[in-house]
Amino acid sequence: MQMRFRETKMIITSQAEMSAEAVKAQSFERLLDAVRKNRTQFSRDQQISAEVVQLMREAGFYRALVTKRLGGDELSPMAFLRMVERLSEVDGSAGWVASFGFSAVYLSALPVATLQQIYADGPDVVFAGGIFPPQKAAVVEGGLEVSGRWSWGSGSTGADIIGVGIKVEGDASGGLPLIAVMPASKVQIEPNWDVIGMKGTGSHDMVVDRVVVSRDWTFIRGGKSSLDEPLCQYPTMALAAQVLAVVALGTARGAIDVLSDMAGARGSITGAANFAERPYFQTDIAKAEALLRSARAFFYEITEEAYTTLLAGDELTARQRALLRLASTNAARTGADVALAVYRLSGTTGIVHDHMIARHMQDAMVVPQHAFLADGTWQNAGRVLLGMESPPGFP
Repeated sequence: MQMRFRETKMIITSQAEMSAEAVKAQSFERLLDAVRKNRTQFSRDQQISAEVVQLMREAGFYRALVTKRLGGDELSPMAFLRMVERLSEVDGSAGWVASFGFSAVYLSALPVATLQQIYADGPDVVFAGGIFPPQKAAVVEGGLEVSGRWSWGSGSTGADIIGVGIKVEGDASGGLPLIAVMPASKVQIEPNWDVIGMKGTGSHDMVVDRVVVSRDWTFIRGGKSSLDEPLCQYPTMALAAQVLAVVALGTARGAIDVLSDMAGARGSITGAANFAERPYFQTDIAKAEALLRSARAFFYEITEEAYTTLLAGDELTARQRALLRLASTNAARTGADVALAVYRLSGTTGIVHDHMIARHMQDAMVVPQHAFLADGTWQNAGRVLLGMESPPGFP
């Protein structure tokens, strides 16, 4: 009788887990549909709509990397990166904004008591932030008085909490930026995002005026986590680069798929064969596919290796950390190269302002411009791989 009860309980638990996964999958599909319908409007509005941010919550982007003890899903980095990649295939801006769900790992450097307050009402908390330039904060009663303006506040219009970079005279942060976290209601968003790609990310300026932030709501960017789960031991700055780089992989995949779908139907205004029948087109689309898959394989291979190392209770080597950064820069550059190759193959189709090939190309071009994915990564990674001393701030 006891055995039957246990078997029945296991079956019920399994069915509940399957049901939860089915609900999550349905939520993800609703999100993809909404992004397809609204992505042009995102670019015109220069931000993702509140309704779509809510769908991102429901699809699990903001709970994915929250630890189970705080009510989250505690997925692996690989699983989260694939979520961002899939969304980016539909729209780069949406993928970019959703990628900041990784901030649960970033925020884990806060004291445990603070984390418990942040996630007291559930794990689906949206964080946005701007670090540079760090602004001076004054020591006052109750903490630090924060004022200033920060740029590049991606997703700030839909955030619940916002972090800004500060510096405190005489503080023992080792020269690394401190992040002061506060309710989004304390921050004024000044719309000024006017760029050639990633137009819908809402990366506007953020202005703070004399907000007092308690010390236990500040942390060193990239500092040691207060939590001991393997997920929270994953190198924060490497993950910060990865979640952006994978957007380029997604947009490049989206560009290839759009071009492949239209290749057999689009004829030439000169009467030439359609794209799919042209030898150069067949050759170049195959090269683009191989290039993208190769970069993607390296990217996920080192991610899985690093996380498996942490799950085993071991520390990552300097080489593994450098390879995480190298794979990210390579993914970003490759994604941009592939999207540009697709644009060139598309002929005059790709020059239409709102055509998805043009959109994917413009979005992909923005990704490797980010400081985390800059050209210096190549040299820095090379130094580490050659057994030389790692440069300051790397990896």
